[in-house]
Amino acid sequence: MNNMTEVDTERIVYVTEDGEPTGETAPKLAAHHEHTRLHLAFSCYLLRSSDQALLITSRAATKKVWPRVWTNSVCGHPAPGEPIEEAVRRRAAFELGLPRLNGLRCVLPAYRYSTPPFEGVVENEFCPVFVAWVDEDPEPHPDEVGDWRWLSWNDYALLLNDDVTDVSYWAKDQFSQLKDAEPFSSLQNGTPVRDNGAEPSSS
Repeated sequence: MNNMTEVDTERIVYVTEDGEPTGETAPKLAAHHEHTRLHLAFSCYLLRSSDQALLITSRAATKKVWPRVWTNSVCGHPAPGEPIEEAVRRRAAFELGLPRLNGLRCVLPAYRYSTPPFEGVVENEFCPVFVAWVDEDPEPHPDEVGDWRWLSWNDYALLLNDDVTDVSYWAKDQFSQLKDAEPFSSLQNGTPVRDNGAEPSSS
C-alpha cells in the first residue's frame, strides 16, 4: 500500500554497481517495490558528543519501506545533482530536527546492499555510510520516526542480535564492517572518541 502521509515529490537517482549515476531518476515512493532497481542512498550514525551514545530510531508505521523497524540514526536519498553530504544534513534536519551535525564524515564509501522482501518491498542501494556528532536530543518528524533512543555502542551490538526486536536488514549488515572502522572500533573497546576536532559537550 502506498504511504498516504508522504507526498511523492522526491526523486531517487539510479546508479551502476560502482555507484555512478546512470542519468535516470524516478519518484522515490513509486520506485520502491518488489523489483526495486539499484539507486543512490546514504546511512548516517549520529553520536552524542557528551558520552558517545548512538542515536537509533524506529521507522514510522506509515513508512512504505521497512516500517516499524529499529535502525541507525537517519537514512535517505540524495536528490538529482545534490551532494551526498548535503543530503545527509537535509534529512537529519527534516527527519530528526537536528540541523547541526559536527564532524560529518564518510566511513564506508562503497557500501552496497540488497534486502529480502519486507511487506512486499525490496530495498536495493549503493549506500555510503556516514558518522557525525550532535549535542541535542532529536525532535523527530512523526511521519518519519515512531520512536528513538540513545544506546551505547556495545548495547547496540546486543540489540542487533535480539530475536525479539525488529531491526533493519541494513543496520545488521553494516555492523559487520562498521565494528572495525573508526570511530566505532574505539567505542567497542571503551576508548573515548571525539569528533573531528570539536570538543564534546560536558555531560
